Amino acid sequence: MSGLNPRQIEAVRYTAGPLLVLAGAGSGKTRVITQKIAHLIGHVGIQARHIRAVTFTNKAAREMRERVGQQVKGINTRGLGISTFHTLGLDILRRHPERIGLRAGFSLLDAQDSESLIKEHLRGTRNADAIGLSAVQQRISRWKNDFVDPEQAMSRAEDDFEAQLATLYAGYERSLRAYNAVDFDDLILGPARLFRSQPDLLETWQGRIRYLLVDEYQDTNGAQYELVRHLAGPRGAFTVVGDDDQSIYAWRGARPENLARLKDDYPTLKVIMLEQNYRSSARILGLANALIAHNPHVFEKRLWSELGPGERPRVLHCKDEAHEAEKVASEILHLKFAEETAFGDMAILYRGNHQARPFEKALREHNIPYFLSGGTSFFARAEVKDTMAYLRLLANPEDDAAFLRIVNTPRREIGPTTLEKLADYARARAIGLLAACGELGLAEHLNERQRNRLGVFARLIADHGQRVAADPTAAMSALVEAIDYPAWLRENASSQPVADRRYENVTDLLSWLGKLHKGDFQDKTLADMVGHLTLMDVLDRQEETEGGDRVHLMTLHAAKGLEFPHVFLVGMEEELLPHRVSIEEDSIEEERRLAYVGITRARQSLTFTLTRRRKRYGEWVLSAPSRFLGELPKDQLDWDNERAQTPENRKARGLSHLHRLKGLLNAD
Repeated sequence: MSGLNPRQIEAVRYTAGPLLVLAGAGSGKTRVITQKIAHLIGHVGIQARHIRAVTFTNKAAREMRERVGQQVKGINTRGLGISTFHTLGLDILRRHPERIGLRAGFSLLDAQDSESLIKEHLRGTRNADAIGLSAVQQRISRWKNDFVDPEQAMSRAEDDFEAQLATLYAGYERSLRAYNAVDFDDLILGPARLFRSQPDLLETWQGRIRYLLVDEYQDTNGAQYELVRHLAGPRGAFTVVGDDDQSIYAWRGARPENLARLKDDYPTLKVIMLEQNYRSSARILGLANALIAHNPHVFEKRLWSELGPGERPRVLHCKDEAHEAEKVASEILHLKFAEETAFGDMAILYRGNHQARPFEKALREHNIPYFLSGGTSFFARAEVKDTMAYLRLLANPEDDAAFLRIVNTPRREIGPTTLEKLADYARARAIGLLAACGELGLAEHLNERQRNRLGVFARLIADHGQRVAADPTAAMSALVEAIDYPAWLRENASSQPVADRRYENVTDLLSWLGKLHKGDFQDKTLADMVGHLTLMDVLDRQEETEGGDRVHLMTLHAAKGLEFPHVFLVGMEEELLPHRVSIEEDSIEEERRLAYVGITRARQSLTFTLTRRRKRYGEWVLSAPSRFLGELPKDQLDWDNERAQTPENRKARGLSHLHRLKGLLNAD
């Protein structure tokens, strides 16, 4: 317990009932969770295999595992479960697939696979062009998160459009069951429904998980709340940690009111507040407290710090976005050369990805290295998705989404008309597309040439599928060679080096598969390995490796959970932050929480920027300062860089540019 403050110690030691830890930004919540796990094993006597800690990202789960490993040296942690919500859900479904109407080896569809499936159902829908694909996908996801099935969605439809969406939802669900597949939302919804309807299964899992810890609880949706409630049971043997002021994912289904619901479901709930911040200076925290005070609260808290007052945060007015980017680049150079600050200690945070372009341009022009969060992830690359689709089809011949992706990759002259007729036949026979390729009855729908091409593809998958059990990596490598995938990459790449880099991604994936087969998945099937890789894809898509001394560029959403010594919070204007849509929909409170998250990322210095005009759709539009700037105490801000106008600061900035010129000359 050394190094913990009294509130943290209280949270670690309390095990008499359900516990909510309201942990403000930078208040050491991860340390509380890891210390509590050590306390539960070492002092309470709960075996590690009966403890489960869940969070939302692979990165957070990895960090928690590392921290626990450091805290519990000498204590047996065998069987300790630390994972994401979705990994826990996948584990439950894989153990009991038949309980939810699935067969062993079911497929896990990622967002792109789900989109393709919805697109297939949209094809025969009236006024399909007027229905946005992403809107349908989001609506289905929201229904699932809120425990609404297709029949309920239809009964609640208030107009024809809503009824049409509910019909699409019903068709989408039928296809998932026909393909023996689940989507990402089903990993939470499925187990929660199982526990609601099958008490014997719930009793088994409550015996398996005797103490539950949940991180980032404010980000839970309706289905996740139900899953936690079922697993915790009436005893309420849990600790949940969250911060209602950092709930910024309503668009993903998060329900910050789940924090308040706990008081209703668990009347004996104990609430402990962590308000001491170990990250930011007092002035930065003063701004954060003043801003978030404009939101209503179920639980009142106020962050404080012993780190001293710190620098006064600044507000920089700029002419336009190009000038804004130039000013920020100049400030970064000053920090680098005058104050010897590492580039990696600086971050530029913005509301939307479209704001990044002028900053990238300015940083490139000044030779400032930067890291742009939100780039193309490994699994999102076309060549990796192709290879994954082949793997999925080898593991599960009924994976129609995988079949549709690769049946014509490389090109086999199997056109959309052929595939539509094949799909109609397969649907009528209630079989998968791959199985339908070899049926004699297909002759009534397709000519001999079309059937032969489908047959060649089906035999290719069957031949290599037989080799999978012995060595999945060798079988997949042989398949890649058989289809001459490198030639396909060369044909579709802009240059040979580009094709080579893409093929390296394929070999990296196969190497990863080989390590899994020789390691943790030695006794598992290819379906298990493919399920693991698919889950890594979904969970890691927004998590890139951050390396080197580079300025960080990222959205406010991506910055949550991170901290930087120096932060530039740019675009502090109405219709940017708060976003125009949130103004129209009167959802300002979440935007205010987003600004609060941005402010509390800063440790030493914080700079706000805003412009007098911006280009929108090619036209110049006058900008209005963000209402959030008006909610901050003016006397705690340095407006328009007043300090920089002193002779001492002008001299320091001049020296910084001189150092930069010398550096460039030396480089030459």
